[in-house]
Amino acid sequence: MDAKGAAQDSPVRVLIVDDEPELSALLSAAVADAGWQPYTAGNGHGAVRLARACAPDAVVLDWMLPDLDGLHVLRLLRHDNDRLPVLMLTARDALAHRLDGLSAGADDYVTKPFALEEVMLRLRGLLRRAGAGAAEPPPAQEAVRRLGDLVLSENSREAWRGGTPVKLTTKEFDLLWFLMGSPRQVFSKAQLLDHIWNSSFDGEGNLIEVYVYSLRSKIDKGRAPMIHTVRGLGYTLRPADDGTC
Repeated sequence: MDAKGAAQDSPVRVLIVDDEPELSALLSAAVADAGWQPYTAGNGHGAVRLARACAPDAVVLDWMLPDLDGLHVLRLLRHDNDRLPVLMLTARDALAHRLDGLSAGADDYVTKPFALEEVMLRLRGLLRRAGAGAAEPPPAQEAVRRLGDLVLSENSREAWRGGTPVKLTTKEFDLLWFLMGSPRQVFSKAQLLDHIWNSSFDGEGNLIEVYVYSLRSKIDKGRAPMIHTVRGLGYTLRPADDGTC
């Protein structure tokens, strides 16, 4: 059964992986209040077994676990289902750690300590983009966007640069798709947070920096750059041969 079928025939299933019982119980209660079905695991091995047994629609995954670390668990989950939305919880807020999480396949992350409302908002956004629990089908228009040699397909959520496939996480795709919708327009960090994460989180401006850095490493590495920083204003996407400022 695919994510849309699961959303129609049974509650959305969310796997919560955290070794702190109080935090796990709090997240489970919030997931249940949202009308979804929570499943919990307190370690990495249990998380992988439970994921294979219950086929969750999304995973909330703590980085620090008593047996396997969260990145190892993430890679195992990705091996089984490379489209499974995964929200990482981490106390590590350094840029290198965030990039490690994104490189391993995390779709989004929240730094501890966090507000429960923020976790649920991020989780709801991941589920909506994955098609689980969606109120209406995604729009059919503008299924493909092209800018120079960069091509994105909304239906398959695939990307190509110069004919070469580029593997993007869910949030990376969302950010790039949004920027491609208005090429050469400059967007501030606050605008990108509002459009991609549906809200502006105080102190989370570096979230955009992390995703832009990761996108550049995938889209621009070894090629003429398309993603540009406009100092003091934000970010813009333009064709590689576009000399405008």
